[in-house]
Amino acid sequence: MMLKVNNISKYFYIKKKIWKKFWIFPKYKKEKFEALKNINFQIKQWEKVAFIGPNGAWKSTTIKCILGILHYDKWNISLFWLNPKKDREKIAQNVASVFGQRSQLMYHLPLKDSFDFLKIVYNIEDKQYKKRLDFLVNKFQIQDFLNQPVRKLSLWQRMKWEIIAALLHSPKAIFLDEPTVWLDIVAKKTMYEVLLQIHKEENITIFLTSHDIRDIQALCDRTIIINKWELLFDGKLTNLFKNYANSKIIKYKYMQDINWKIKEVENTPEILEKEIKNIIEWGKLEDMTIEDIPLEEIIEKFY
Repeated sequence: MMLKVNNISKYFYIKKKIWKKFWIFPKYKKEKFEALKNINFQIKQWEKVAFIGPNGAWKSTTIKCILGILHYDKWNISLFWLNPKKDREKIAQNVASVFGQRSQLMYHLPLKDSFDFLKIVYNIEDKQYKKRLDFLVNKFQIQDFLNQPVRKLSLWQRMKWEIIAALLHSPKAIFLDEPTVWLDIVAKKTMYEVLLQIHKEENITIFLTSHDIRDIQALCDRTIIINKWELLFDGKLTNLFKNYANSKIIKYKYMQDINWKIKEVENTPEILEKEIKNIIEWGKLEDMTIEDIPLEEIIEKFY
């Protein structure tokens, strides 16, 4: 098992301001706040997992506990049979992380210098480094930017470089926290292609947190939903549709219409057959599609 999260809990202490009558200055009292409560799941090597939930569900905190960036308070985590509290340096050799709000590039130096620095940090052999860098540079089409200082790059450009930097040392697992937040459509598609190719060839584990449903559908097979400090769903993405998509969307257009008509109906064979028959009999049909309800609406049922 690549990752075991065994009933972890994480507490924070917040200062609460206290006022009393006739006080000139307030006093502060520490209050204990439970951010994570008995979170428990396991992930095998090569799995592609979406770890999702609303804002404030402490998804990023969970990832940081797994990677050893934050220390959890109860029970334990095992990542590649290592303890994140004690073995963070060893874990870094096997995993990579991309946080939408945190950079591992050197801001004032040329982009190539950041990559060369990471080569030394991860002790990558020259031949392996050149092959890997050439592959990623060609995929993301960044040849013309290698000698530019990072500070001169736009936000969407930097996110591409962050993904390249994370994949340079051929990690066994990659943790992605909102990786496409600044990427355009073309860059997102390239990221999907690169990650899926590396997953297929190297069995890399993908652990994704994203609010972009397209990221989840493109990259993941399994979904874990967390909210209000607890794990609410853990299963295949297809089962999420099967068990919680209780309706279908029928889009149709008659020959005389300019705009498409949209109808949501209950997802049963009898009702679908009846609705389709009524639509066909009503007029001269130009086109029609039947779709699942958007994944966003399914996930919202858990919130």
